[in-house]
Amino acid sequence: MDWQRHAEALAATTVHPSSRWRGPLASTPRHLFVPRWWGRARDSSDTWTLRDGPADTGAWLKSAYANTTLVTRVGTLHADEATGRTAQGRPTSSSTLPGLVVTLYRHAMLEERSRTLVVTGSGYGTALACARLGAAYVTSVDVEPYVVKAAGERLDAIGLHPTLAVCDITGELPGEFDRIVSTVAVESVPTSWLRALRAGGRLVTTLAGTGLLITANKTDDGGAAGRVEWDRAAFMVTRHGTDYPPQREELFGAIRDREGETVSHSPYPVVDVRNAWELWSTFTVHNPRVEHWYEEKEGRRTAWMAHPDGSWARATATGTEPAEVHQAGAQRLWDELDRIRHWWLADGYLNTYGANLTVTPHGVTTLSRGGWTASLGRPPRTPGHSLDNSP
Repeated sequence: MDWQRHAEALAATTVHPSSRWRGPLASTPRHLFVPRWWGRARDSSDTWTLRDGPADTGAWLKSAYANTTLVTRVGTLHADEATGRTAQGRPTSSSTLPGLVVTLYRHAMLEERSRTLVVTGSGYGTALACARLGAAYVTSVDVEPYVVKAAGERLDAIGLHPTLAVCDITGELPGEFDRIVSTVAVESVPTSWLRALRAGGRLVTTLAGTGLLITANKTDDGGAAGRVEWDRAAFMVTRHGTDYPPQREELFGAIRDREGETVSHSPYPVVDVRNAWELWSTFTVHNPRVEHWYEEKEGRRTAWMAHPDGSWARATATGTEPAEVHQAGAQRLWDELDRIRHWWLADGYLNTYGANLTVTPHGVTTLSRGGWTASLGRPPRTPGHSLDNSP
């Protein structure tokens, strides 16, 4: 199988010829790490169809060496172990698109002999780190035992032997590190990362429910300081068991057509929040743990939001007409969204991307830019905001 030609093409289209990542991308057999994967079924957001690489080597190589994410696990079912052709649920593991893996590694500012912690997933990102640093300097962890086992066997098959461990990345980590690069999202920087980082160490991750990629260096007080990068990235949220709780399905099933406690009209059209990255990220920073859902049928747009405390909102409109909004619960979620949209229109920007970032030794993560500030990792402040983006 002439996979090298495909790997070289991936490297050529992903990084500059002079990049030190050119060699790892061109020499790492990604197809070996994703022999089977799940492709999203047509016209369905949570139904997946099995793709079997060896059954169609042309499609296998085309998919494996495309700069795209390949989902390897849906719910509790890994593609390796699937006996049926379909699965339903949320993705729980994947092989992240190579270009994004390299972007995170670049932000980590890896140096020779940087002892680096990464997330296992398919094992492909681990292989790239090993090719760049040497396997002796790489530790790869995942919460799912089978994922670690399968990745370990595939890494071993190409002569790479990093340290592998099954652990919850938000808990205690297996060692001390110069770099922590997480391709799963966290609600705030875990204190265990601060303890595991050596003096001057650097972390790279994304914030859960946002497109915010953050970098920070450990500070002398045991905290960290850095920034929200201008690059966008979104990853699966860290989980602590074999699957995510069935929260989203239960929430949206209950509110799909329910009459709201209040019914109002927004001055703005319905928006697909998850695809409006700056809006989505800013909303989540101020209103964490809100789930979003969006549909568009025959020109009719509907967006739902739901929070675990029972608060929910549904907005509906035809095309770009102002939305009719149903809301209930302790929070008026769509009102919060419209409040942020108003800041955006008034100022022409939102302050999340490019914000400064600090993390206290106790794990309170604070973003700030201009007169705006928001903190994660502690109870949210009482809502309130002026047009200058001050809290």
